[in-house]
Amino acid sequence: MFQILFISFVACLLTWVYWRWLRVRSYWAERGVPHLPPNPILGSLTFLQKQNAGVWMRRMYERFKTPYIGIWLFWRPALIVNSPELARLVLVKDSANFRNRFVSGGAADPIGKLNLFTIKDPEWTNIRRRLTTPFTAAKLRILQDFIRSKAMELAQRIKVEQKSRIHLKKLFADYSTDVIGTSAFGVACDATLTGRSHLRTVTEQFTQFSVLRGIGWCSMFFFPETVDFFRFKFFPKTSTDYFKRVYRAAVAQREAQSHDVESKDLLDVLLKIKKESEEQNLGYSEDFIVAQAAIFLSGGYDTSGSLLAFMTYELAYYPEIQDKLYEYLLEAKERNGSDVFTSDQLADMTYLNYVIKEGLRKYSPMSWLDRVAADDYKVDDKLTIKAGTPVYVNGVGMAYDPDYFPDPDKFDPDRFTPENEQNIKPYTYMPFGEGPRICIGMRFGLMTVRFAMVAIYLNYKVVPVPDMPHPVDVTVEKRGMFYTPGEVLSVEFVPRA
Repeated sequence: MFQILFISFVACLLTWVYWRWLRVRSYWAERGVPHLPPNPILGSLTFLQKQNAGVWMRRMYERFKTPYIGIWLFWRPALIVNSPELARLVLVKDSANFRNRFVSGGAADPIGKLNLFTIKDPEWTNIRRRLTTPFTAAKLRILQDFIRSKAMELAQRIKVEQKSRIHLKKLFADYSTDVIGTSAFGVACDATLTGRSHLRTVTEQFTQFSVLRGIGWCSMFFFPETVDFFRFKFFPKTSTDYFKRVYRAAVAQREAQSHDVESKDLLDVLLKIKKESEEQNLGYSEDFIVAQAAIFLSGGYDTSGSLLAFMTYELAYYPEIQDKLYEYLLEAKERNGSDVFTSDQLADMTYLNYVIKEGLRKYSPMSWLDRVAADDYKVDDKLTIKAGTPVYVNGVGMAYDPDYFPDPDKFDPDRFTPENEQNIKPYTYMPFGEGPRICIGMRFGLMTVRFAMVAIYLNYKVVPVPDMPHPVDVTVEKRGMFYTPGEVLSVEFVPRA
């Protein structure tokens, strides 16, 4: 009798699962949305651990030249937006309905759950407003002398190591870690010259993607419900523990100083938030405060380091662009009387910024933008998505669309001359996002990259080395979510006469 009941139960369960699967599989077909048939387990996510999400987004865009595509995150329906008009609606006009990212950390991981990148509204709005202070143009000018000195150290490091194959991503990550570590938190760092520092140990662990950590990140971005069950962490536990110690030491040192000075950097702002939380009983824990520091360090060092690596590699294969950049910088140096430029001067260097803009078009670190609908949303006259539906704005797909950017695989800074830039369709170029959730560290990141570019290209010419892939064949990191090099990239640095 028990066996009969058990068999009946299993049969009913399998029947229900099969019926449920048929409903899932037909979801987008019933709504007339272009899609590929889903995998019974992974849905549309069969690329995970085999291909970078940004590369997959680009391939999906090329396969479906339609305003949107239906996909499945396992069995959950989601939408990819390929249209600049729809991108504007999601990111700006109707952003009130798309305030939150879909990505999320778990309750057991406060550092991963409570940072500015993953935190949900209304907490996000409050913390975003509080964190804007150190990223104003006026505040960033205070940091320019320090960042310039680190860029000069970068040129010195290259001089010492130029006869060996330099790992570009590591070189620039050493530099960007120093810049962020000291300018944001007052932590003394010397990785730019030596390749080693306490804080660099932390950032190296941030981007070490084992199979397990890769699965954890995939869960946070595409299936957050599993994060708590498997206790996945946004950052490795060893690195967050170490970072907490570094943070506490920096806090103790800062608190021993005068409390009446104006906030200058991110650490000052975080200390102010911590003090107000204690005075007003706002409930901001130490983990909450550390989470903001951790995400700024993690996001800032990796994005700037990757962009510099990709651009340096590209310029080695485009000597005519590199020579034009050198001549431009040399003329600026002669007009200035030295190579000691201010951040405002760098921001006004047109050709330098054309090169950086083109680097950001091809290698935007966050090549797609995730949001989740708070309420049912009418996409167009044919489609309404349900509340809770994840939406992915396919920035990388549009950035490589030849209708918007002819010959998109070519590295061409002239796309951004005034006469050409005015023809770029709005919301096809969004390296820092758009709308309320535009990258808070945009100015800081650009300043970091500009100083490094000037220090390098006034002093060195870069040329390809044997056995390295052409830029279009470079592997992108498969286990991470951001668009970063997935292999060692090297060039030869030849000193300028």
